[in-house]
Amino acid sequence: MPRFNGLLRTAGFLCWACLTACPAGQTAVRPNILLIMADDMGYSDVGCYGSEIQTPNIDRLAQEGLRFSQFYNNAKCIPTRASILTGLYPRGDRARLTTNMVTVAEVLRGAGYQTALSGKWHLGAAAPSRPIDRGFDEFYGLLDGCCNYFDPGQRDPPFEGGRVRIFAHNDQRITSFPDNFYTTDAFTDHAVATLRRFAATGRPFFLHLCYTAPHSPIQARPEDIARYEGKYSAGWAALRQQRHARQLALKLLDPRWELPEPDGKAYDWSTADQKWEGRRMAVYAAMVDRMDQDIGRVLGALKELSLETNTVVMFLSDNGSSGEEAGGRMTSQLPGPKSSYMNVGPGWGSAHNTPFRRYKLWVHEGGISTPFIVRWPGVVRPDTLTRQVGHIIDVLPTCLELAGASYPREFGGREILPVEGRSLLGAFKGRELPQPELIFWEQDGNRAVRQGKWKLVWDDEIKRWELYDMEADRTETKDLAAAYPARVKELAAAYDRWAKSTGHSGTPPAKKAKREQTQPE
Repeated sequence: MPRFNGLLRTAGFLCWACLTACPAGQTAVRPNILLIMADDMGYSDVGCYGSEIQTPNIDRLAQEGLRFSQFYNNAKCIPTRASILTGLYPRGDRARLTTNMVTVAEVLRGAGYQTALSGKWHLGAAAPSRPIDRGFDEFYGLLDGCCNYFDPGQRDPPFEGGRVRIFAHNDQRITSFPDNFYTTDAFTDHAVATLRRFAATGRPFFLHLCYTAPHSPIQARPEDIARYEGKYSAGWAALRQQRHARQLALKLLDPRWELPEPDGKAYDWSTADQKWEGRRMAVYAAMVDRMDQDIGRVLGALKELSLETNTVVMFLSDNGSSGEEAGGRMTSQLPGPKSSYMNVGPGWGSAHNTPFRRYKLWVHEGGISTPFIVRWPGVVRPDTLTRQVGHIIDVLPTCLELAGASYPREFGGREILPVEGRSLLGAFKGRELPQPELIFWEQDGNRAVRQGKWKLVWDDEIKRWELYDMEADRTETKDLAAAYPARVKELAAAYDRWAKSTGHSGTPPAKKAKREQTQPE
């Protein structure tokens, strides 16, 4: 029996090798593309990246596909969404879409793909900046940054200064929602219905499924919260240690990398209202769990419709988990129901970003590192891990190569900025790609540039350059700036040239602290 099993494994590998060796031009049917994005979810928040949260469907994508251990986003919702759609670094401090950019949906639609977006947009709520203006045949979801999960029509936050968020189907605003409404489920319902409609045409499709989970306000269905009640009584420092141990066992991390000391924003567990804090984390876990359940529904629809084999599925998060205290730390308020309004705070946020430093808005690894999982049966080898570096600007070029489409010089009569990402299709197929020469970040005054193993970081609260060796110390515990002043100067100059060319001022937005307390994005 062991020998027979070994022969089966060998035969399976040979079949996979044969499929991946076939030139792309010999594939008659272009693949469908399903791009799934979580919101404000940390690097370690799914099981296959070290979490205790139950995420069997996302974990199955990893078991049947490829995980990247070094994949980067832009540290915040809007710039990440602009980059993933355009293959460009964000332009200027507002980082939205402009007329000299083309979106992946616009190019793929021109190449014959059906296109849809279910969920969060956050790149403009009026023409000409809505999804239906920028290449999507179909849109259902939130045009804003966040909303009440049970009633998106409710003012958010529900106190002075709150806004009425904009929810829509194509160009029609939706203002009332049924009693059992929950955004994560609703986005999934629309995605599944769209898959069925697209499948009936026989044409390839691009579906971008953008969950708001687990972005604040943290709200979840009671049955999901119940699965995690009482499981976080040991606190965030213990959770960080537990996740770190799992990550080492999963071989995601180099054992030489030290787990950093707790972030200064993460207060001492012994001083916390532990029962209330445990409930906050249980609600967050429930939100991730529900998202995974719904991803399972989408994957089930692909299988039912016989689309599983010819669909490339990608999963990632738009930035690291947040350390914000949206709504404040009001321990008199029960976390989770429709009437609540809060975030997880810096203690749990730090644990979500294990093993890295900092949070959303910062460009240390905790703010910009995301899980990235790719499944494509017969092409991507199952249960594999790559340490190659990828960035969200690489998603558009990858999708275009998958579709056999070309990036245009002009679109709609306007000259288009040259694409800045590169295709990762070779990495999907198991090949080593040249590492990008330079990668850049800027968010809220925080700045970084990576060249090979070197990363230069400016924390706007510390206000000096730090230098780290990403091969020896990706957790950024040993600042080498004093030892390599020439390298600091060289990389800082490269950053300055990039910032000038892309219109980044490096100035933090006004009233940042107030926004963190009241108006999350």
